[in-house]
Amino acid sequence: MGLELYLDLLSQPCRAVYIFARKNGIPFELRTVELLKGQHLSDAFAQVNPMKKVPALKDGDFTLTESVAILLYLMRKYKVPDYWYPQDLQACARVDEYLAWQHTTLRRNCLRALWHKVMLPVFLGEPVSPQMLAATLAELDETLQLLEDKFLQNKAFLIGSHISLADLVAITELMHPVGAGCQVFEGRPKLAAWRQRVEAAVGEDLFQEAHKVILKVKDSPPADPTIKQKLMPGLLAMIR
Repeated sequence: MGLELYLDLLSQPCRAVYIFARKNGIPFELRTVELLKGQHLSDAFAQVNPMKKVPALKDGDFTLTESVAILLYLMRKYKVPDYWYPQDLQACARVDEYLAWQHTTLRRNCLRALWHKVMLPVFLGEPVSPQMLAATLAELDETLQLLEDKFLQNKAFLIGSHISLADLVAITELMHPVGAGCQVFEGRPKLAAWRQRVEAAVGEDLFQEAHKVILKVKDSPPADPTIKQKLMPGLLAMIR
């Protein structure tokens, strides 16, 4: 059995893994997992992936979770261009710096924006107060400013003149609030120009394919009550 990737393109880390593999011509079998249907909680999925998380990788008898670990595994196993994860010590450290930073900052705030603006009130029927939504969007705005000031600055990409894993992970995170209808790039010309460069580097068709699910998430029908009961504990812990 060849390389298998267990992905749900609703998930921002899954989108990063999917784009990276497709862009670099890495052969894989796509195993689709639908989070909103609770498939990641199933016994069948747990047999393959006891962590019950996506993305997940299975390469023969070897399994791996955590998106950054998967990206680095694919980068090291297959011959991909050096710019994704530069050999230069300091450039590589900059990629590592961003990947370490984003977990509890950009990812958290982008995820909260999506769930507080759309998924909780529309998909799960759980009201979100205007005060909470305003606070969530204010935190997201502060993080976007930090992304610009600390990482992007006046460069073409987050690390320098070429796209890297940092850019790929960042753009997939930012498309989460975009899917919720947030005007993430409005009033931020540097960030908007960066998005265009990233999309062009990845390829517009691949970029749109990977983000098709998240860009339609506002139209999701209300959750089945049984699924809602299963999902709520984990979701509430995730978006606090």
